[in-house]
Amino acid sequence: MKPSKRFNMRFTIFSFLLTLSSLALAQSPEHTAPQYEVESHLRFLASDELQGRRTGEPGNFIAARYIAENFRAFGAQPLPGADGYFQHFPLETVTPPSASALKIGKTAYEHRKDYLMMAGDALNAKTTAVFAGHGWVDASAGHDDYKGLDVKGKVVFVISGLPDDSSPMAAFNSIRDKRRLAQERGAVAIIELYRLGFPWQFALQYFGKSSTRVGDDSPDKATIPYGWLKEKGNDALAEIVKGAPQKITLSSSGASVTRKMVPNVIAVIPGSDPVLKDEYVLLSAHFDHVGTGKNGGSPFTAADSIFNGARDNAFGTSALLLAARTLAQQKTKRSIILLACNGEEMGLLGSLYYADHPLIPLRQTIFNLNADGAGYNEVTKISAIGHGRTGTDEHIESAAAAFGLGVIPNPVPEQGLFDRSDNVSFAAKGVPAVCISPGVTGFDETLMKYYHQAPDEAASVDMPYLLRYCQSFALLARRIADDAAKPIWKKGDKYESAGMKLYQK
Repeated sequence: MKPSKRFNMRFTIFSFLLTLSSLALAQSPEHTAPQYEVESHLRFLASDELQGRRTGEPGNFIAARYIAENFRAFGAQPLPGADGYFQHFPLETVTPPSASALKIGKTAYEHRKDYLMMAGDALNAKTTAVFAGHGWVDASAGHDDYKGLDVKGKVVFVISGLPDDSSPMAAFNSIRDKRRLAQERGAVAIIELYRLGFPWQFALQYFGKSSTRVGDDSPDKATIPYGWLKEKGNDALAEIVKGAPQKITLSSSGASVTRKMVPNVIAVIPGSDPVLKDEYVLLSAHFDHVGTGKNGGSPFTAADSIFNGARDNAFGTSALLLAARTLAQQKTKRSIILLACNGEEMGLLGSLYYADHPLIPLRQTIFNLNADGAGYNEVTKISAIGHGRTGTDEHIESAAAAFGLGVIPNPVPEQGLFDRSDNVSFAAKGVPAVCISPGVTGFDETLMKYYHQAPDEAASVDMPYLLRYCQSFALLARRIADDAAKPIWKKGDKYESAGMKLYQK
C-alpha cells in the first residue's frame, strides 16, 4: 500500500531529527564548552586575592584547593597514595653559606668571586684535593669515575654535568646524586668545575642567593658541602685535573635550610575500555607563579606589585580544568591522570617530584600532554613544542583545526622551550611528551610586555582565544587517549633511549 503524504512528512522530520541527534552525539563536549567557564577559571586564578600564587604562600594553597574542588565536582577520582586530591612534597629553601675560605696549594680563591659554596654543613678541613671526572657512577653502563680512587676524608673536584650530557638540565638534575656518591665514598666536600653555558657572573648572582628545591627525605641524603669553582687554567686546580692531588684548605659556615610541605593537585578519570583503561595519558599544567614585589624578579610599582600570572599559567591551568570536565563527562578509552603541578617557577619542582614518586607507574603512562607558555602574540594558532617527535602531529593539527586554529611547530627553537617546562620531567624518564602553548612567533615586545610582568592580568587576556586554546587542548587529549596506537619517540630523539628503557623495548 502506498504511504500517505502525512506519513512521508513525519518520516522526513524524524529522519532529520535523528540525523541532528547523531551529529550531536558525534560531537565531543569540548565543542560546546562555554566561554564563561574557562574565563571564570582564569579570572579566579589570576585574581589579586591570590597574590601571584607563589609556591608555599597562602594564595598558592587557595589555588590548589580551587583546582581540587573542581576535580571533585567534575567526578574525577582521588588516586591511591594521595591525600585526597593532593600529593604533598617537601619544599626546602636553602640560604648559601655566608662565609667560606679556599686555598689549593699556594693559590687562594675568593668566595663569591672565584668560587661559590652553595649548600652543606659547616666545615673546616685541611686535607687533599682529588679529581674524579664527572663524579658519576652508572653500573648499568659500566661507568665509575671513582674506580680505583680513594677520596675518603678528601675534597672531590668534578666536572659539571654528566659524561654523555653537558646540558644545564643534566647538570642541575645530577647535583643531588653526585653529592650522595661522593659522601658514600667518604669525601668531606664536593666542588664542581663550572662549565655551564651561563656567564659566571650570572651564576654568582643567581645562585649566590636563597634557592628552593625539593627536600630530600632519603636516609642516605647528602649533607657534605657543595660548590662551584670557575677554572683559570693556570693555577693549582689545573694540576688536580691532570691527576696530581694537591693540598687544600676549605672552610664553610654552612647553609641554612627551612622547610614546608606544598601540594601538587592530582586526580584520575578511569578509562572506558576494559583493556586500555590500564594505560594512562597524563595531562599536566603548573598553577604556581612568582608572587609579589621583589619575588617577581621584574619591575613593579606601589600601585601594582602583584604578578598575577594570567598567561603563565592560569591559561594552561584553565585548559587542564576544561579537559577534566569534558573527559569526565564523556570518558575516553584510556584513563586520564590530571596533574596540576606546583613549583614550576622554582625549577619544575612539582613535576620532578611526581616523576620520581609517581602514583601510577610511569611505564603505564603512555603520554604526557602539558599546557604551559610564556604568553602569546598570535591568536589564530597554537604552539606545539615537541612537534615532530612523538607521532602525534596529526592529532595536534586536527584538534586545533576543529576550533579554527593553526599550529606553530616548535617556535623560537633557540629558547629551548621543550626543556623548560614540566613535560621535560616526564620526557627525561622516557614518557613521550608534548607541550601545547598559546601562539608564539617570537619573544617580541608583545610577548615580553606580559611575560613575568605585573601587567599580566586577566583583564588583558583575549578570552575568545583562551576558549579555543582550551578546547583544542582538551580535544587533543581525547584523541590521543582514544587512539589505538601509542605515541612513541621518533628514532634518534634525545629521549628515545629513556623511552626504550622505561617501556622495556
